[in-house]
Amino acid sequence: MRRTLAARLLQSVVVVFIVTTITFFVVRLAPGDPFSYDSTAITPAVRAHWRAQFGYDQPLGVQYVKYLASVAHGQFGYSFERHEPVVAALRETLPNTLLLAGLALGASFLLGVVVGVVQATHRGRWFDRVSSGLLLTLYSLPDFWGALMMLLLFSYWWRLLPAGGAVDPVMHDYLPAGRALLDRISHLVLPATSLTLLTTAAVARYQRSAMLDALPADYVRTARAKGVPERGVVWCHALRTALTPMVVLLGLLLPALLGGTVFVEKVFSWPGIGYLAVSAINARDYDVVTATVVVGSVLVVIGNLLADLLHAAIDPRLRA
Repeated sequence: MRRTLAARLLQSVVVVFIVTTITFFVVRLAPGDPFSYDSTAITPAVRAHWRAQFGYDQPLGVQYVKYLASVAHGQFGYSFERHEPVVAALRETLPNTLLLAGLALGASFLLGVVVGVVQATHRGRWFDRVSSGLLLTLYSLPDFWGALMMLLLFSYWWRLLPAGGAVDPVMHDYLPAGRALLDRISHLVLPATSLTLLTTAAVARYQRSAMLDALPADYVRTARAKGVPERGVVWCHALRTALTPMVVLLGLLLPALLGGTVFVEKVFSWPGIGYLAVSAINARDYDVVTATVVVGSVLVVIGNLLADLLHAAIDPRLRA
């Protein structure tokens, strides 16, 4: 097990390095640079001075080595749009993305597992048919469209929740602790719910299939023969085995969830890494774009590694 873990860690480092390299060259090989925006107030001489000051007039190989050195020192370059080191922007936005994605992931797995179990135990009945159709519809919706519909419904038509941001930009700093917490929660509800609904459908579908495989098993019939109540048979015996595929699904859903956060954060102006990446792309802020991709790859690698560890903890055959 230790050898396997060490191999996975080494593989993760290699994956992050490859992602960093590809992103660096793809971004910089695109036409233009951070100083090529249209403005008659900036002379060509000033642009040339800025390119020389920040090293954009040097060969790509030299820029790449300098960027790797910056990453090794934990700086990730400099943001021209925000006028600060990229690591400062990441410190500000990464916790917001982790909060949003963590809540959505936890809520979607909890809701998806419950719905999937109920669907499997009521196979072919009205709840199974109605919920399957509804979840399939939600799963088919594009991320940005679902977020826009929730924004339109709950912020524009009904005006129940804030339209965007993490807090009220005017009043939050002056609110007492309790109301400040409520203000933050109210701004979190819509983006977290949007991500949760998009992921719950996949989780419920996988859980339903896993439960349908587990319910006819011999150990389930043995539990029933011993007089174990049906609720205990389903939730204590069958579900334990049916959760094993869900751990694998956790690793597969992380890239999709992080991709969904980009659209959701942009729609709701949630100050996370996705919103930061979109702003950086529009401003040609190369170092920020590269850093957001690298951080995203690190999160995906960590998530897959944790999924493997959880899988090994659940399945004793993998601990050898």
